[in-house]
Amino acid sequence: MKFSRGVWLMREGVTPHYAVHVCDFEHDENSLTLYAPDKWVTGRVATLDTPLLTIGLSSPIENVIRVQIWHHRGTPVHPPCFELQQHPAPAVQIKESEGFVAFTTGRLTARVRTQGEWLVEFCDGDKKVTTSGAKSIGYMDTPEGRFVVAQLGLSVGECVYGLGERFTPFVKNGQVVEMWNEDGGTATEIAYKNIPFYITNRGYGVFVAHPEKVSFEIASEYVERVQFSVPGEYLEYYLIYGPTPREVISRYTALTGRPALPPAWSFGLWLSTSFTTDYDEQTVTSFIQGMAERDIPLSVFHFDCFWMREFHWCDFVWDRRVFPDPGGMLRRLKERGLHICVWINPYIAQRSHLFEEGMKGGYLLKRPDGSVWQTDLWQAGMGIVDFTNPEARQWFQSKLRQLLEMGVDCFKTDFGERIPTDVVYCDGSDPVRMHNFYSYLYNKTVHELLTEVRGEGEAVLFARSATAGGQRFPVHWGGDCAATYESMAETLRGGLSLSLCGFGFWSHDIGGFVDTAPADLYKRWCAFGLLSSHSRLHGSSSYRVPWLFDEEAVDVLRFFTRLKCRLMPYLYRYAVEAHEEGVPMMRAMFVEFPDDPGCDTLDRQYMLGPDLLVAPVFSPDGVVDYYLPAGRWTNLLNGQVVEGGRWVREQHGFLSLPLMVRPSSVIPMGSVDTRPDYHYPDGVTFHVFELGDGAEVKTRVPDMKGRTALVLRTQREDEHITFRAEGDTRNWKIVLHSVRRVRDVKGGQAESTTEGVTIQPEGGADTVAVII
Repeated sequence: MKFSRGVWLMREGVTPHYAVHVCDFEHDENSLTLYAPDKWVTGRVATLDTPLLTIGLSSPIENVIRVQIWHHRGTPVHPPCFELQQHPAPAVQIKESEGFVAFTTGRLTARVRTQGEWLVEFCDGDKKVTTSGAKSIGYMDTPEGRFVVAQLGLSVGECVYGLGERFTPFVKNGQVVEMWNEDGGTATEIAYKNIPFYITNRGYGVFVAHPEKVSFEIASEYVERVQFSVPGEYLEYYLIYGPTPREVISRYTALTGRPALPPAWSFGLWLSTSFTTDYDEQTVTSFIQGMAERDIPLSVFHFDCFWMREFHWCDFVWDRRVFPDPGGMLRRLKERGLHICVWINPYIAQRSHLFEEGMKGGYLLKRPDGSVWQTDLWQAGMGIVDFTNPEARQWFQSKLRQLLEMGVDCFKTDFGERIPTDVVYCDGSDPVRMHNFYSYLYNKTVHELLTEVRGEGEAVLFARSATAGGQRFPVHWGGDCAATYESMAETLRGGLSLSLCGFGFWSHDIGGFVDTAPADLYKRWCAFGLLSSHSRLHGSSSYRVPWLFDEEAVDVLRFFTRLKCRLMPYLYRYAVEAHEEGVPMMRAMFVEFPDDPGCDTLDRQYMLGPDLLVAPVFSPDGVVDYYLPAGRWTNLLNGQVVEGGRWVREQHGFLSLPLMVRPSSVIPMGSVDTRPDYHYPDGVTFHVFELGDGAEVKTRVPDMKGRTALVLRTQREDEHITFRAEGDTRNWKIVLHSVRRVRDVKGGQAESTTEGVTIQPEGGADTVAVII
C-alpha cells in the first residue's frame, strides 16, 4: 500500500506521523524500549499534543531481533496470532555509548542513534546488514483508516525473494505484494500461499508477524527500501540474520516451525483420477494395471473430487453408483502395494447430510445475525467448517477417521483460500486476521489426525493453501497450472519462492492441470516432476497416464520414476535435513552459492539438496540454457564433465536434462528402482565426483524412519583417498567417476567400468584406502 506521491508529497488524504528521533529509552536485561515522537522535542512545550511511538527490541532466539512498534497500546490485538515456537531466551548485550545504544544477540546488533535524527543500523560487527533510517517508522492516517508502517533499506544489488508461493518474477524488487490468500491459478499476482517473510541476498530475512493483510512495497514506493504496513495501532516484525541464506531459513523455521518428516513412500509417483474426468473402479484399475504392465513404479493412487457424489462435497461418502464396494476396492488396491489418497475440502454443501449436523452443532461459520454463512460459489449452498471450535475440529476429524479405518492413507486438503470476512468465529477471532490463518488450522486439524492414527512419520497431506507456519504440515502443491511451457516455468518460480519461506516439501501437477499438454511438454514435465521432492500426475478434464500421450512418454516416465527411487538414499537424507534444520529440499541457486552473484536471479534451475543441480527443459526443441558455478560438474545421467563459472547451452533428448553433480560430492544411490521405501543402506553405492585435494565429505544414509543408518567419511590427500564407513556396512560399494584406473586399493577390489572405477569392500570391511 502506497502512502506517498514521490519524494516530496503524500497521497491525498494521508497524514504521516514518523518517528523523528529517540527522546528517551530504557532497558532491562533482555529488552530495549525506545520512545520516539513525531516531531523534535526540544523543550517541555513540545511534549504536549504530540504522538509518541513506542518501539521495543528483544530477541527470541540468537541472531534474531524482534521489533515491536506501538502507537496506542490500549488497542487490543485480537486472535489469531501465529503459533511461534518457544525457545530459551538467548543472552543479549545492551551497551550505551555517546549518542547511541546497541542491542546485540549473537552476531546481530541493532545500533540505535539516541542523539539526532531517527536511525537504527542493523549490523554484524562493522558489516552493515540493513537500516531503518529517517521516515522509516511511523503510522499513517488515511481515508482508509490508520496503518503502522516500517521500512528497511536496500543496498546496491540487493535482491528480495520469498513472500510465499508467488508466480510473478522471482526477484521481488519493484513489486507490490499483498498478503491475501486467493484461488487464482498460477498465472497472476494472486497466490494460494501468502507468507509474510522475505529473504535477501545480503544474509538476512524479515518476518512480519501478522496473519492479516500485510502490504509489502518491494522497492516500489521507495526504490531504496522495502516497506510493510498493517492496519491498526501495532506492527511486529523479526529481523533474522544468517549470515548465509541456509542459516536465515533455518532460524526462520526455528521460529515458525519445522516441517514434519513425510513417509518415505510419499516420495514415489502419485497418479490421480484427474478432476472432471469420468472414472469408476474399472477405470482406476485399468490405469493401475497399465502402469504395472509398463513397469512404471506407482506408490500412491489419488481419488479426486468425484469419489463423492456431485452437490455433496463434502459428505465423505463414496459415490456407490461408480464405487459400489469402496472397502473392497481399497483392499484390492492396497494388495498391489499402493497407498491411497482422497480429495477433501473444508466446505460442506447444503445437500450433504453433514450440513444439518454442522448447522445444529454450531460447527459452521456464522454471519453476525447468527445464521450459517452460505454461498453457491463452488458447491451449492455450502457452509464452511469453523476450525476455531474444538468440537467442530473433532467432528470433522471423526468423518476422516472413518475413511482411514476403511484404508485411506492420506488426504489432499484442497481449497481453504475463499474464506469470508463477514463471519463470526466460535472463539471470537478477528475474521480479517483469520482469512489467511484459516489454512493453518485446516491443515493442522487433518495432519494431527493422520499422525494420531497412522503414527509419527506416517502423516502426509497434499495441501494447496498456507500461511506462515503451514510448512509444519507437508506436502504442499502449486495449484492450478496450465499445460504450457510458460506455466511450467511459472510453477517453478512459485515453488522456489515458497521454499525460501521454509516449505521443505513441494509438488506440482505434472503435465499441467488445465487443458492437455502436447506430448513433448508432458515428457519434459515428467523429468521436472520426478526431480521435485514429491511427484504427482494430475489434470482437470483429461487423464495423465503416459500412454495417452505417446509411447516415448511411457519410457520417459518409467526412466525418471526409477531414477528417483534409486536416488532415495540421497533424497531422504535431505528430507531429514528439512525436518530437522528447516532447510528445504529444493533450493534456489543463491541459497547454496551466496557468494556467486551469477546465482542471484536464477529461476529456471535449482539445487535438489546441496549437491544436485536440476535445469528443467522449457522448450520443444530441447535447448536449455543454465548457469554452472565454478568447478568441474558432472552430468549424473551421461557422465559428461562440464567446467563451471559460466553459462552453458545444451540440447537434450526426452530421456535427459542437465542433472549436474556438484564438485567434491558423494551421492549415495540405492539398489532398488521399483519403490521409494526400502532399506537404503542395503546395496547402496556411493558415487564420488571430482573429489578435490584436501576434500573431506561426510555422507549420511538414513533408514525409512529418518534415523542415520550408515555414514561414509571420505577424505582425499594428494593421490590418497580414504573411505571409512560406520553403521550398517554389510553391503556397500564405491564408484569413482572420471577415474580410469587406480594404482592401489586396500580393503577392497577395484574394477574399471564405463562409469569409472568401482570398488567393492572386502568381506564387510569398513575402511577402504585408494591411491589414484
